[in-house]
Amino acid sequence: MKLKNFWGHFCTIHIHKIRVMKNCFRVGLIKQGLLHDLSKYSLEEFIPGVLYYQGNRSPNAAEIEDKGFSKAWLHHKGRNKHHCEYWIDFSMDPSKGMIGYKMPLKYLVEMVMDRIAASKTYKGKDYTDASPWEYYVQGKAYMIVAPETERLLETLLIMLKEEGEKKTFSYIRELLKKGDY
Repeated sequence: MKLKNFWGHFCTIHIHKIRVMKNCFRVGLIKQGLLHDLSKYSLEEFIPGVLYYQGNRSPNAAEIEDKGFSKAWLHHKGRNKHHCEYWIDFSMDPSKGMIGYKMPLKYLVEMVMDRIAASKTYKGKDYTDASPWEYYVQGKAYMIVAPETERLLETLLIMLKEEGEKKTFSYIRELLKKGDY
């Protein structure tokens, strides 16, 4: 393991976590902000993160390219409710197979904050409020997500893209006061 990769990965996940935390605090999700992505510091996620660190994208993508899957990602998504993959399970209707279940609002909002922070972290000075939407569109065809979760996620990402953080975060605070979507 290279020391450069160790510090690079540590700084990347720490900066990302701080960005998510600040944004969660801005919309009133204190607990989500404090607990966000703690599993990234576990050995199961941290060591592969160092081994596959590149600095400009998730190490999980490089691990998938190398092994055909990412053990770190499987660990991460199974422990972090702000990932839509956490909410995938078998349908009660066997003909539908695996489906996405509706995400609770606080985790969906944390997911939006996660996408904003990840985009800022990896895009740096090239970040715009459209970046989280663009990243979402690239992977949308591969997502399994409940229709109502997809609608709100898209609404928030498009609002961010077209109207900016201030208005989007204000809208999110009002949604959180209502408690559901």
